[in-house]
Amino acid sequence: MGKNDGFMIYKRVEDSWIEPSSRIKNFKEFHNHLDDRERREQAARCMNCGVPMCQSAIRLAGMVTGCPLHNFIPEWNDALYKGQYDMAAWRLLKTSSFPEFTGRVCPALCEKACNCGNGGDIKEAVTIHDNELYIIEKAFESGYMKPQIPKVRSDKKIAVIGSGPAGLAVADLLNRRGHNVTVYERDDRIGGLLMYGIPNMKLDKKIVERRVNLMKAEGVTFITNADVGRNVDAKQLLSEYDAVALCCGAKKPRPLSAQGSEAQGIMFAVDWLKSVTKSLLDSDFSDKNFFDPKGKHVVILGGGDTGNDCTGSSIRLGAASVTQLEMMPCPPTERQPDNPWPQWPKVLKTDYGAQESIEKFGHDPRVYKTTIKEVYQKDGKVCGIKTVQVEFKNVDGKRTLCEIEGSEKELPADLILIAAGFLGCEDYTANAFGVPLSPRNTVATSGADSYFTGTDKVFTAGDMHRGQSLVVWAIAEGRECAREIDEYLMGYSNL
Repeated sequence: MGKNDGFMIYKRVEDSWIEPSSRIKNFKEFHNHLDDRERREQAARCMNCGVPMCQSAIRLAGMVTGCPLHNFIPEWNDALYKGQYDMAAWRLLKTSSFPEFTGRVCPALCEKACNCGNGGDIKEAVTIHDNELYIIEKAFESGYMKPQIPKVRSDKKIAVIGSGPAGLAVADLLNRRGHNVTVYERDDRIGGLLMYGIPNMKLDKKIVERRVNLMKAEGVTFITNADVGRNVDAKQLLSEYDAVALCCGAKKPRPLSAQGSEAQGIMFAVDWLKSVTKSLLDSDFSDKNFFDPKGKHVVILGGGDTGNDCTGSSIRLGAASVTQLEMMPCPPTERQPDNPWPQWPKVLKTDYGAQESIEKFGHDPRVYKTTIKEVYQKDGKVCGIKTVQVEFKNVDGKRTLCEIEGSEKELPADLILIAAGFLGCEDYTANAFGVPLSPRNTVATSGADSYFTGTDKVFTAGDMHRGQSLVVWAIAEGRECAREIDEYLMGYSNL
Protein backbone atom coordinates (compact mmCIF):
# COMPACT_ATOMS: atom_id res chain seq x y z
CA MET A 1 0.00 0.00 0.00
CA GLY A 2 1.71 3.15 -1.20
CA LYS A 3 0.04 5.76 1.03
CA ASN A 4 -1.78 4.32 3.99
CA ASP A 5 -3.90 7.41 4.56
CA GLY A 6 -4.42 8.35 0.90
CA PHE A 7 -8.13 7.60 0.98
CA MET A 8 -8.53 10.11 3.83
CA ILE A 9 -6.38 12.86 2.31
CA TYR A 10 -7.51 12.88 -1.33
CA LYS A 11 -11.05 13.23 -2.64
CA ARG A 12 -12.28 11.25 -5.63
CA VAL A 13 -11.66 13.15 -8.86
CA GLU A 14 -12.85 11.56 -12.10
CA ASP A 15 -11.71 12.36 -15.62
CA SER A 16 -13.89 15.26 -16.72
CA TRP A 17 -16.04 15.36 -19.84
CA ILE A 18 -16.00 18.02 -22.51
CA GLU A 19 -19.16 20.11 -22.22
CA PRO A 20 -22.15 18.68 -24.13
CA SER A 21 -22.56 21.81 -26.25
CA SER A 22 -19.03 21.30 -27.63
CA ARG A 23 -18.77 17.52 -27.88
CA ILE A 24 -21.99 17.04 -29.87
CA LYS A 25 -20.34 18.81 -32.80
CA ASN A 26 -18.27 15.73 -33.68
CA PHE A 27 -17.78 12.01 -33.08
CA LYS A 28 -14.49 12.34 -31.19
CA GLU A 29 -13.85 10.93 -27.71
CA PHE A 30 -14.79 13.58 -25.16
CA HIS A 31 -12.88 12.90 -21.94
CA ASN A 32 -10.27 15.19 -20.38
CA HIS A 33 -7.68 13.15 -18.49
CA LEU A 34 -5.94 14.06 -15.23
CA ASP A 35 -2.23 14.84 -15.32
CA ASP A 36 0.37 12.52 -13.83
CA ARG A 37 0.38 14.00 -10.33
CA GLU A 38 -3.41 14.01 -10.07
CA ARG A 39 -3.68 10.44 -11.35
CA ARG A 40 -1.11 9.18 -8.86
CA GLU A 41 -3.06 10.86 -6.08
CA GLN A 42 -6.16 9.02 -7.18
CA ALA A 43 -4.25 5.74 -7.13
CA ALA A 44 -3.10 6.59 -3.60
CA ARG A 45 -6.74 6.40 -2.47
CA CYS A 46 -6.73 2.60 -2.91
CA MET A 47 -6.91 1.09 0.59
CA ASN A 48 -5.31 -2.31 -0.24
CA CYS A 49 -8.21 -3.93 1.60
CA GLY A 50 -7.83 -7.23 3.38
CA VAL A 51 -10.73 -8.48 1.25
CA PRO A 52 -10.67 -6.44 -2.00
CA MET A 53 -14.24 -6.81 -3.19
CA CYS A 54 -13.33 -4.80 -6.31
CA GLN A 55 -11.74 -7.90 -7.88
CA SER A 56 -14.22 -10.47 -6.58
CA ALA A 57 -16.92 -10.81 -9.28
CA ILE A 58 -19.34 -12.40 -6.84
CA ARG A 59 -23.08 -12.74 -7.41
CA LEU A 60 -25.28 -11.01 -4.85
CA ALA A 61 -29.06 -10.71 -5.16
CA GLY A 62 -28.88 -11.96 -8.75
CA MET A 63 -26.31 -9.34 -9.84
CA VAL A 64 -22.52 -9.53 -10.15
CA THR A 65 -20.37 -7.05 -8.27
CA GLY A 66 -16.62 -6.72 -8.71
CA CYS A 67 -14.42 -7.29 -11.77
CA PRO A 68 -15.11 -10.44 -13.86
CA LEU A 69 -11.43 -10.45 -14.89
CA HIS A 70 -10.32 -10.56 -11.23
CA ASN A 71 -7.83 -7.79 -11.93
CA PHE A 72 -5.07 -7.25 -9.36
CA ILE A 73 -6.45 -3.79 -8.63
CA PRO A 74 -4.68 -2.97 -5.33
CA GLU A 75 -1.36 -4.07 -6.84
CA TRP A 76 -1.44 -1.86 -9.90
CA ASN A 77 -2.94 1.06 -8.00
CA ASP A 78 0.04 0.83 -5.63
CA ALA A 79 2.49 0.72 -8.54
CA LEU A 80 0.76 3.66 -10.22
CA TYR A 81 0.95 5.73 -7.03
CA LYS A 82 4.69 5.04 -6.80
CA GLY A 83 5.23 5.99 -10.45
CA GLN A 84 6.19 2.42 -11.36
CA TYR A 85 4.32 2.55 -14.67
CA ASP A 86 5.81 -0.55 -16.28
CA MET A 87 5.11 -2.56 -13.13
CA ALA A 88 1.53 -1.28 -13.10
CA ALA A 89 1.06 -2.29 -16.76
CA TRP A 90 2.64 -5.70 -16.16
CA ARG A 91 0.24 -6.48 -13.30
CA LEU A 92 -2.75 -5.10 -15.19
CA LEU A 93 -2.02 -7.17 -18.31
CA LYS A 94 -1.66 -10.35 -16.26
CA THR A 95 -5.44 -10.59 -16.04
CA SER A 96 -6.80 -8.06 -18.55
CA SER A 97 -6.33 -8.62 -22.28
CA PHE A 98 -7.54 -5.21 -23.47
CA PRO A 99 -7.58 -2.55 -20.74
CA GLU A 100 -7.77 0.16 -23.39
CA PHE A 101 -11.27 -1.12 -24.24
CA THR A 102 -12.61 -1.74 -20.74
CA GLY A 103 -11.04 1.52 -19.55
CA ARG A 104 -13.35 3.28 -22.00
CA VAL A 105 -16.60 1.30 -22.17
CA CYS A 106 -16.85 -0.80 -18.99
CA PRO A 107 -19.49 0.33 -16.44
CA ALA A 108 -16.87 -0.35 -13.73
CA LEU A 109 -18.28 -3.22 -11.73
CA CYS A 110 -15.04 -2.92 -9.73
CA GLU A 111 -15.85 0.57 -8.47
CA LYS A 112 -19.32 -0.42 -7.33
CA ALA A 113 -17.68 -2.96 -5.00
CA CYS A 114 -14.89 -0.65 -3.78
CA ASN A 115 -14.55 -0.43 0.01
CA CYS A 116 -14.15 3.33 -0.19
CA GLY A 117 -17.79 3.45 -1.20
CA ASN A 118 -19.05 0.95 1.38
CA GLY A 119 -20.99 3.57 3.29
CA GLY A 120 -23.45 3.57 0.42
CA ASP A 121 -21.95 6.56 -1.41
CA ILE A 122 -20.55 5.05 -4.61
CA LYS A 123 -19.18 8.49 -5.50
CA GLU A 124 -16.38 7.94 -2.95
CA ALA A 125 -15.03 4.78 -4.65
CA VAL A 126 -11.49 4.73 -6.01
CA THR A 127 -11.32 5.80 -9.69
CA ILE A 128 -10.31 2.29 -10.75
CA HIS A 129 -11.76 2.68 -14.24
CA ASP A 130 -9.81 5.88 -15.00
CA ASN A 131 -6.64 4.53 -13.36
CA GLU A 132 -6.77 1.45 -15.57
CA LEU A 133 -7.06 3.54 -18.72
CA TYR A 134 -4.19 5.77 -17.63
CA ILE A 135 -1.90 2.79 -17.03
CA ILE A 136 -2.48 1.16 -20.42
CA GLU A 137 -2.28 4.42 -22.37
CA LYS A 138 0.94 5.26 -20.55
CA ALA A 139 2.24 1.82 -21.56
CA PHE A 140 1.48 2.47 -25.24
CA GLU A 141 2.95 5.97 -25.04
CA SER A 142 6.19 4.81 -23.40
CA GLY A 143 6.80 1.94 -25.82
CA TYR A 144 6.18 -0.73 -23.19
CA MET A 145 3.48 -2.25 -25.43
CA LYS A 146 5.65 -4.04 -27.96
CA PRO A 147 4.81 -7.20 -29.93
CA GLN A 148 5.31 -10.28 -27.74
CA ILE A 149 6.10 -12.93 -30.36
CA PRO A 150 6.12 -16.51 -29.07
CA LYS A 151 9.60 -18.01 -29.18
CA VAL A 152 8.22 -21.51 -29.82
CA ARG A 153 5.24 -22.43 -31.99
CA SER A 154 3.15 -25.57 -31.69
CA ASP A 155 1.75 -27.37 -34.73
CA LYS A 156 -1.82 -26.65 -33.58
CA LYS A 157 -4.16 -24.49 -35.63
CA ILE A 158 -7.22 -22.72 -34.22
CA ALA A 159 -9.98 -20.88 -36.08
CA VAL A 160 -11.76 -18.15 -34.14
CA ILE A 161 -15.12 -17.18 -35.63
CA GLY A 162 -15.90 -13.57 -34.74
CA SER A 163 -13.53 -10.74 -33.86
CA GLY A 164 -15.42 -9.04 -31.05
CA PRO A 165 -13.97 -8.83 -27.53
CA ALA A 166 -14.44 -12.55 -26.84
CA GLY A 167 -12.91 -13.66 -30.14
CA LEU A 168 -9.96 -11.29 -29.77
CA ALA A 169 -9.33 -12.53 -26.23
CA VAL A 170 -9.37 -16.18 -27.37
CA ALA A 171 -6.99 -15.36 -30.23
CA ASP A 172 -4.65 -13.30 -28.07
CA LEU A 173 -4.11 -15.92 -25.38
CA LEU A 174 -3.84 -18.91 -27.70
CA ASN A 175 -1.34 -17.04 -29.86
CA ARG A 176 0.73 -16.17 -26.79
CA ARG A 177 0.63 -19.85 -25.91
CA GLY A 178 2.36 -20.52 -29.24
CA HIS A 179 -0.54 -21.89 -31.26
CA ASN A 180 -1.39 -20.72 -34.78
CA VAL A 181 -4.55 -18.63 -34.72
CA THR A 182 -6.71 -17.35 -37.57
CA VAL A 183 -9.66 -15.06 -36.88
CA TYR A 184 -12.60 -14.97 -39.30
CA GLU A 185 -14.78 -11.83 -39.33
CA ARG A 186 -17.86 -11.38 -41.51
CA ASP A 187 -17.61 -7.57 -41.65
CA ASP A 188 -15.06 -5.54 -43.57
CA ARG A 189 -13.19 -4.45 -40.42
CA ILE A 190 -11.92 -6.35 -37.40
CA GLY A 191 -13.44 -5.68 -33.99
CA GLY A 192 -17.03 -6.87 -34.04
CA LEU A 193 -19.03 -5.02 -31.40
CA LEU A 194 -15.98 -2.91 -30.57
CA MET A 195 -15.74 -1.65 -34.15
CA TYR A 196 -19.35 -1.28 -35.25
CA GLY A 197 -21.57 -1.68 -32.18
CA ILE A 198 -20.04 1.07 -30.03
CA PRO A 199 -19.97 4.65 -31.41
CA ASN A 200 -16.65 6.32 -32.16
CA MET A 201 -17.03 8.99 -29.43
CA LYS A 202 -17.23 6.22 -26.86
CA LEU A 203 -14.42 4.08 -28.32
CA ASP A 204 -12.29 5.64 -31.04
CA LYS A 205 -11.76 3.05 -33.76
CA LYS A 206 -8.08 3.94 -33.95
CA ILE A 207 -7.79 2.31 -30.52
CA VAL A 208 -9.26 -0.93 -31.87
CA GLU A 209 -7.01 -0.81 -34.92
CA ARG A 210 -3.96 -0.20 -32.71
CA ARG A 211 -4.62 -3.42 -30.78
CA VAL A 212 -5.40 -5.42 -33.93
CA ASN A 213 -2.14 -4.25 -35.51
CA LEU A 214 -0.27 -5.32 -32.39
CA MET A 215 -1.88 -8.77 -32.55
CA LYS A 216 -0.98 -9.04 -36.23
CA ALA A 217 2.63 -8.26 -35.38
CA GLU A 218 2.49 -11.02 -32.77
CA GLY A 219 1.39 -13.56 -35.35
CA VAL A 220 -2.42 -13.64 -35.36
CA THR A 221 -3.98 -13.87 -38.84
CA PHE A 222 -7.19 -11.96 -39.55
CA ILE A 223 -9.56 -12.62 -42.46
CA THR A 224 -12.39 -10.15 -43.12
CA ASN A 225 -15.57 -10.50 -45.20
CA ALA A 226 -15.61 -14.14 -44.10
CA ASP A 227 -19.15 -15.09 -43.11
CA VAL A 228 -18.79 -18.60 -41.76
CA GLY A 229 -21.85 -20.66 -42.55
CA ARG A 230 -22.50 -18.66 -45.71
CA ASN A 231 -19.45 -17.80 -47.81
CA VAL A 232 -17.03 -19.86 -45.70
CA ASP A 233 -17.74 -23.57 -45.25
CA ALA A 234 -17.82 -24.78 -41.64
CA LYS A 235 -16.98 -28.37 -42.53
CA GLN A 236 -13.86 -27.25 -44.35
CA LEU A 237 -12.74 -25.30 -41.27
CA LEU A 238 -13.26 -28.36 -39.10
CA SER A 239 -11.10 -30.39 -41.45
CA GLU A 240 -8.32 -27.76 -41.57
CA TYR A 241 -8.14 -26.72 -37.90
CA ASP A 242 -7.50 -28.55 -34.65
CA ALA A 243 -10.06 -26.46 -32.78
CA VAL A 244 -12.72 -23.85 -33.54
CA ALA A 245 -13.98 -21.12 -31.18
CA LEU A 246 -17.42 -19.69 -31.92
CA CYS A 247 -17.50 -16.07 -30.72
CA CYS A 248 -20.17 -14.54 -32.95
CA GLY A 249 -22.06 -12.63 -30.28
CA ALA A 250 -25.77 -12.51 -29.51
CA LYS A 251 -26.91 -10.52 -32.51
CA LYS A 252 -30.50 -11.66 -33.01
CA PRO A 253 -32.40 -8.46 -32.09
CA ARG A 254 -35.75 -8.43 -30.31
CA PRO A 255 -38.30 -7.20 -32.89
CA LEU A 256 -41.00 -4.59 -32.45
CA SER A 257 -44.38 -6.28 -32.12
CA ALA A 258 -46.59 -3.18 -32.25
CA GLN A 259 -49.21 -2.64 -34.93
CA GLY A 260 -47.65 -1.00 -38.01
CA SER A 261 -44.15 -2.32 -37.33
CA GLU A 262 -43.69 -3.13 -41.03
CA ALA A 263 -43.38 0.58 -41.90
CA GLN A 264 -40.22 2.00 -43.46
CA GLY A 265 -38.14 3.93 -40.95
CA ILE A 266 -37.95 1.23 -38.28
CA MET A 267 -34.45 -0.15 -37.73
CA PHE A 268 -32.63 -2.25 -35.20
CA ALA A 269 -30.33 -0.01 -33.20
CA VAL A 270 -27.10 -1.95 -33.75
CA ASP A 271 -27.70 -2.03 -37.52
CA TRP A 272 -28.16 1.73 -37.55
CA LEU A 273 -25.14 2.37 -35.32
CA LYS A 274 -23.05 0.17 -37.60
CA SER A 275 -24.13 2.09 -40.69
CA VAL A 276 -23.31 5.41 -39.01
CA THR A 277 -19.84 4.29 -37.91
CA LYS A 278 -19.10 2.75 -41.30
CA SER A 279 -20.02 6.01 -43.03
CA LEU A 280 -17.81 7.93 -40.61
CA LEU A 281 -14.83 5.65 -41.23
CA ASP A 282 -15.34 5.25 -44.99
CA SER A 283 -15.95 8.87 -45.95
CA ASP A 284 -16.29 11.07 -42.84
CA PHE A 285 -20.01 11.25 -43.68
CA SER A 286 -19.44 12.47 -47.24
CA ASP A 287 -21.47 9.46 -48.32
CA LYS A 288 -24.34 9.08 -45.89
CA ASN A 289 -25.12 5.42 -46.37
CA PHE A 290 -27.44 5.35 -43.37
CA PHE A 291 -30.84 6.67 -42.37
CA ASP A 292 -29.97 10.31 -41.74
CA PRO A 293 -31.89 11.69 -38.72
CA LYS A 294 -31.07 15.33 -39.49
CA GLY A 295 -34.18 17.42 -38.91
CA LYS A 296 -36.20 14.31 -38.01
CA HIS A 297 -37.96 13.07 -34.89
CA VAL A 298 -36.20 9.99 -33.51
CA VAL A 299 -37.80 7.51 -31.13
CA ILE A 300 -35.61 4.91 -29.45
CA LEU A 301 -37.20 1.87 -27.86
CA GLY A 302 -34.93 0.82 -25.01
CA GLY A 303 -33.29 2.69 -22.16
CA GLY A 304 -29.97 0.83 -21.87
CA ASP A 305 -26.46 1.54 -23.14
CA THR A 306 -27.36 0.91 -26.79
CA GLY A 307 -30.33 3.25 -26.54
CA ASN A 308 -28.08 5.88 -24.99
CA ASP A 309 -25.58 5.45 -27.86
CA CYS A 310 -28.41 6.01 -30.33
CA THR A 311 -29.41 9.18 -28.48
CA GLY A 312 -25.87 10.59 -28.60
CA SER A 313 -25.42 9.66 -32.25
CA SER A 314 -28.80 11.12 -33.29
CA ILE A 315 -28.04 14.42 -31.59
CA ARG A 316 -24.63 14.64 -33.30
CA LEU A 317 -26.33 14.04 -36.64
CA GLY A 318 -28.82 16.87 -36.13
CA ALA A 319 -32.06 15.18 -35.03
CA ALA A 320 -34.98 17.53 -34.40
CA SER A 321 -35.94 15.60 -31.29
CA VAL A 322 -34.99 12.38 -29.49
CA THR A 323 -37.27 10.35 -27.25
CA GLN A 324 -36.13 7.21 -25.45
CA LEU A 325 -38.84 4.82 -24.24
CA GLU A 326 -38.13 2.50 -21.31
CA MET A 327 -40.62 -0.10 -20.09
CA MET A 328 -39.16 -0.26 -16.58
CA PRO A 329 -39.84 2.40 -13.91
CA CYS A 330 -37.28 5.12 -13.24
CA PRO A 331 -34.64 3.92 -10.75
CA PRO A 332 -34.12 5.86 -7.51
CA THR A 333 -31.43 8.54 -7.40
CA GLU A 334 -29.93 7.15 -4.18
CA ARG A 335 -29.09 3.60 -3.10
CA GLN A 336 -32.02 2.08 -1.21
CA PRO A 337 -31.81 0.18 2.12
CA ASP A 338 -32.68 -3.12 0.39
CA ASN A 339 -29.77 -2.64 -2.04
CA PRO A 340 -26.75 -2.40 0.28
CA TRP A 341 -23.06 -2.36 -0.57
CA PRO A 342 -21.42 -4.37 -2.11
CA GLN A 343 -24.43 -5.21 -4.28
CA TRP A 344 -24.60 -3.56 -7.69
CA PRO A 345 -26.27 -0.18 -7.02
CA LYS A 346 -29.68 0.03 -8.66
CA VAL A 347 -29.67 3.80 -9.03
CA LEU A 348 -30.42 6.24 -11.82
CA LYS A 349 -27.54 6.77 -14.24
CA THR A 350 -27.54 9.79 -16.53
CA ASP A 351 -25.06 8.87 -19.24
CA TYR A 352 -23.56 11.04 -21.96
CA GLY A 353 -26.47 10.78 -24.40
CA ALA A 354 -29.04 11.83 -21.83
CA GLN A 355 -26.78 14.71 -20.73
CA GLU A 356 -26.53 15.88 -24.31
CA SER A 357 -30.30 15.71 -24.77
CA ILE A 358 -30.79 17.81 -21.64
CA GLU A 359 -28.35 20.36 -23.04
CA LYS A 360 -29.81 20.32 -26.57
CA PHE A 361 -33.53 19.98 -25.92
CA GLY A 362 -33.86 20.99 -22.29
CA HIS A 363 -35.08 17.66 -20.94
CA ASP A 364 -34.08 14.07 -20.27
CA PRO A 365 -34.96 11.96 -23.35
CA ARG A 366 -36.07 8.97 -21.27
CA VAL A 367 -39.75 8.26 -20.71
CA TYR A 368 -40.25 5.43 -18.22
CA LYS A 369 -42.91 2.74 -17.94
CA THR A 370 -43.79 3.36 -21.58
CA THR A 371 -43.70 1.42 -24.84
CA ILE A 372 -44.95 1.69 -28.43
CA LYS A 373 -48.52 0.51 -28.95
CA GLU A 374 -48.95 1.51 -32.58
CA VAL A 375 -46.85 2.92 -35.40
CA TYR A 376 -48.51 5.47 -37.69
CA GLN A 377 -47.41 5.59 -41.29
CA LYS A 378 -47.92 7.67 -44.40
CA ASP A 379 -47.12 6.25 -47.81
CA GLY A 380 -45.57 3.27 -46.04
CA LYS A 381 -43.19 5.40 -43.98
CA VAL A 382 -43.19 6.07 -40.25
CA CYS A 383 -44.82 9.40 -39.35
CA GLY A 384 -45.70 8.96 -35.67
CA ILE A 385 -46.43 6.56 -32.83
CA LYS A 386 -48.97 5.89 -30.14
CA THR A 387 -47.39 5.12 -26.79
CA VAL A 388 -48.91 3.52 -23.72
CA GLN A 389 -47.74 3.33 -20.13
CA VAL A 390 -47.15 -0.15 -18.75
CA GLU A 391 -46.55 -1.83 -15.43
CA PHE A 392 -45.85 -5.32 -14.18
CA LYS A 393 -48.68 -7.08 -12.34
CA ASN A 394 -49.20 -10.53 -10.93
CA VAL A 395 -51.73 -12.20 -13.23
CA ASP A 396 -52.66 -15.81 -12.47
CA GLY A 397 -49.46 -16.19 -10.52
CA LYS A 398 -47.25 -14.83 -13.31
CA ARG A 399 -45.46 -11.49 -13.54
CA THR A 400 -47.13 -9.89 -16.56
CA LEU A 401 -46.58 -6.60 -18.34
CA CYS A 402 -49.93 -4.78 -18.49
CA GLU A 403 -51.07 -1.57 -20.13
CA ILE A 404 -52.32 1.27 -17.94
CA GLU A 405 -55.77 2.18 -19.17
CA GLY A 406 -56.15 5.69 -20.55
CA SER A 407 -52.40 6.37 -20.68
CA GLU A 408 -52.02 6.50 -24.48
CA LYS A 409 -50.19 9.42 -26.06
CA GLU A 410 -49.16 10.33 -29.59
CA LEU A 411 -45.69 11.41 -30.61
CA PRO A 412 -44.17 12.47 -33.95
CA ALA A 413 -41.62 9.98 -35.31
CA ASP A 414 -39.65 9.70 -38.54
CA LEU A 415 -37.14 7.10 -37.35
CA ILE A 416 -37.69 4.35 -34.79
CA LEU A 417 -34.61 2.56 -33.45
CA ILE A 418 -35.19 -0.73 -31.65
CA ALA A 419 -32.73 -1.14 -28.76
CA ALA A 420 -34.82 -3.63 -26.79
CA GLY A 421 -32.20 -6.33 -26.31
CA PHE A 422 -31.37 -9.55 -28.13
CA LEU A 423 -32.78 -13.06 -28.44
CA GLY A 424 -29.49 -14.94 -28.51
CA CYS A 425 -27.17 -15.75 -31.39
CA GLU A 426 -27.99 -15.86 -35.06
CA ASP A 427 -28.63 -19.52 -35.78
CA TYR A 428 -26.86 -20.12 -39.05
CA THR A 429 -23.25 -20.27 -37.87
CA ALA A 430 -24.13 -22.52 -34.93
CA ASN A 431 -26.17 -24.77 -37.22
CA ALA A 432 -23.31 -24.98 -39.71
CA PHE A 433 -21.14 -26.55 -37.01
CA GLY A 434 -23.94 -28.72 -35.68
CA VAL A 435 -23.70 -27.42 -32.12
CA PRO A 436 -26.74 -27.47 -29.80
CA LEU A 437 -28.55 -24.30 -28.79
CA SER A 438 -30.00 -23.59 -25.36
CA PRO A 439 -33.59 -22.46 -24.70
CA ARG A 440 -32.16 -18.89 -24.68
CA ASN A 441 -30.82 -19.46 -28.20
CA THR A 442 -27.21 -19.41 -27.07
CA VAL A 443 -24.69 -22.14 -27.85
CA ALA A 444 -25.14 -24.79 -25.18
CA THR A 445 -22.32 -26.20 -23.06
CA SER A 446 -22.35 -28.42 -19.99
CA GLY A 447 -22.32 -25.37 -17.71
CA ALA A 448 -21.68 -21.65 -17.38
CA ASP A 449 -18.00 -22.29 -16.70
CA SER A 450 -17.55 -24.75 -19.56
CA TYR A 451 -16.83 -23.68 -23.14
CA PHE A 452 -16.76 -27.03 -24.95
CA THR A 453 -19.94 -27.52 -26.99
CA GLY A 454 -19.89 -31.32 -26.98
CA THR A 455 -19.21 -31.27 -30.73
CA ASP A 456 -15.70 -32.43 -31.53
CA LYS A 457 -13.21 -29.54 -31.79
CA VAL A 458 -15.83 -26.82 -31.24
CA PHE A 459 -15.84 -24.34 -28.34
CA THR A 460 -17.73 -21.11 -27.69
CA ALA A 461 -17.36 -17.93 -25.64
CA GLY A 462 -18.78 -14.46 -25.09
CA ASP A 463 -22.34 -13.40 -25.80
CA MET A 464 -22.84 -16.39 -28.08
CA HIS A 465 -22.38 -18.52 -24.95
CA ARG A 466 -23.76 -16.41 -22.08
CA GLY A 467 -26.20 -14.15 -23.93
CA GLN A 468 -26.16 -10.37 -24.26
CA SER A 469 -23.69 -8.97 -21.75
CA LEU A 470 -20.78 -6.59 -21.16
CA VAL A 471 -17.47 -6.26 -23.00
CA VAL A 472 -15.62 -7.18 -19.80
CA TRP A 473 -17.58 -10.44 -19.52
CA ALA A 474 -16.84 -11.27 -23.15
CA ILE A 475 -13.12 -10.80 -22.53
CA ALA A 476 -13.28 -12.89 -19.35
CA GLU A 477 -15.08 -15.68 -21.20
CA GLY A 478 -12.63 -15.49 -24.10
CA ARG A 479 -9.69 -15.93 -21.74
CA GLU A 480 -11.27 -18.94 -20.02
CA CYS A 481 -12.25 -20.47 -23.35
CA ALA A 482 -8.65 -20.11 -24.57
CA ARG A 483 -7.42 -21.94 -21.48
CA GLU A 484 -9.87 -24.77 -22.10
CA ILE A 485 -8.90 -25.02 -25.78
CA ASP A 486 -5.21 -25.12 -24.84
CA GLU A 487 -5.86 -27.96 -22.37
CA TYR A 488 -7.81 -29.81 -25.06
CA LEU A 489 -5.07 -29.41 -27.66
CA MET A 490 -2.22 -30.27 -25.36
CA GLY A 491 -3.91 -33.32 -23.83
CA TYR A 492 -4.42 -31.94 -20.34
CA SER A 493 -8.19 -32.41 -20.36
CA ASN A 494 -10.71 -35.20 -20.57
CA LEU A 495 -12.98 -33.35 -23.03
